[in-house]
Amino acid sequence: MKELSDEQIEKIISLLKKGVPFPEDDRLSLLKYLEQSKNSLLFDTKKEYELIYADKEREEDILADTMAVPLQKIKTFRNSKGTVPDLLAEGGRIGTVPEQWTNMLIFGDNLQVLKTLLQMKQEGKLKNADGTPGVRLVYIDPPFATRQEFRGSQDQKAYQDKIAGANFLEFLRKRLVFLRELLSEDGSIYVHLDWKKAHYVKALMDEIFKENNLKNEIIWSYQGAGQSETQYKRKHEVIYFYTKTENTIFNWRDIATPFSEKQFVKYTGIDKHGLRYKEYRHKDGKVYRKYLHDDEVLPLNDVWTDISIIQSHAERVYPTQKPEALLNRIIKASSNPSDLVMDCFAGSGTTQAVAEKLGRRWIGVDCGKLAIYTMQKRLLNIAESKDLENPKKKYGKQCQPFTLYNAGLYDYKMIKELPWEQYRDFALRLFQCRDDRHEIARIELDGYLGADSVMVFNYQKHPNAVMDRGFINDLYKYLEDKIGRRFFIIAPAASVQFLEDYIEKGKTKYFVLRIPYSIIEEIHNRGFTKIK
Repeated sequence: MKELSDEQIEKIISLLKKGVPFPEDDRLSLLKYLEQSKNSLLFDTKKEYELIYADKEREEDILADTMAVPLQKIKTFRNSKGTVPDLLAEGGRIGTVPEQWTNMLIFGDNLQVLKTLLQMKQEGKLKNADGTPGVRLVYIDPPFATRQEFRGSQDQKAYQDKIAGANFLEFLRKRLVFLRELLSEDGSIYVHLDWKKAHYVKALMDEIFKENNLKNEIIWSYQGAGQSETQYKRKHEVIYFYTKTENTIFNWRDIATPFSEKQFVKYTGIDKHGLRYKEYRHKDGKVYRKYLHDDEVLPLNDVWTDISIIQSHAERVYPTQKPEALLNRIIKASSNPSDLVMDCFAGSGTTQAVAEKLGRRWIGVDCGKLAIYTMQKRLLNIAESKDLENPKKKYGKQCQPFTLYNAGLYDYKMIKELPWEQYRDFALRLFQCRDDRHEIARIELDGYLGADSVMVFNYQKHPNAVMDRGFINDLYKYLEDKIGRRFFIIAPAASVQFLEDYIEKGKTKYFVLRIPYSIIEEIHNRGFTKIK
């Protein structure tokens, strides 16, 4: 490749500084150089095309900069036998998971949760029953960028779908990047969307999962009320089915359609053994026989018209709730019994309920209190729900034990009751600080955030102390110029008596990293032994 001369480079720089258009000869030389260059700083030549929009981050930055959060166990719900141990056995640490699996329901920001789960996968703690690391199947039904607020069956606030435009695309893209990393090498992902943003999301998924790994654009078409005189009735949604690699699980026979009388009568021939067959002419001109087998089925196509939306108010307990028949088909097709299935926009818990009935492991994540409450109630009452194969019958089995976690929203009361060393470990892990005890001016410090010192506020040693300006002033009297430009203090949000993110004293900014807390405990105060 012919390089640009020093004279040409100087001329280009000069023209750029002046804001003057390039002469045609120089413009052609520059374009030819950039087209031939494989190491151009201006263009990423790795992708043939991509979707460009404002504030689109590099995948590397998304994976590196997203903060993981420890998982705080709230409660383990058991079946009547109670045979599976708590995820936090005596002496265990927050954020650790034992070898024996218990299904997980997680309350918190799914982006941070996905980073935590990815770390678990990398540590060998997130795997399928056959030992394969990662999640075998992901199904998500994310917000559709409707700009609406959704409410529950009793007018409770469920969630807001207010993110739109480029913000929506980047919101979803970040999560898709993590979901790709979380998938097992033979894993699959189904993304459920409607007509408003599906075309944009497909372009993103082609980038993230690669275009050749798109298996199907599934059209779920259904009937329902509605009338329009200006357009066709909108009665379908789109489900994109991608795999991580070419080697994947697809149990097509498990979801195939049994032969109908219409197909059966096509087999008009009967041979001397009494076997039915039909004849057809191949493109080579020869006539062949196809025999009818006892287990003959029709492979399912990618337009699904046989599954209805939930129209009954009695059955719909959550807005945008999807029918179990839809997830029954997806989970059967792309996973095997005891495989790990995840939904990080879990909502009403349909994915978790169907995974439970099909004998899969599962993880459900949602940031809505109503969603968490709905899922708990649904799973604990699953025996009274409909059987997947025969909806006229009840399922009749208790759910397997599952554990509810908080992620990024912490129960202040439970945190305060932790032994000091567990609390200290939790606080450092929460903000990804390095555990490294050290002293400055005879003050004991707990670690580092980057190169800056970190103190975990010891409210247990000083139960009446609060994190106020006086505390910062006293700290400054001891430390003065012995520390750098930043100093971090980790404290429960309820202990901090000022609103600023930091207070500047001398040359140092004293940052306070607040441990947030949730009011999810009120959900559990209602009790779940008798749910109506």
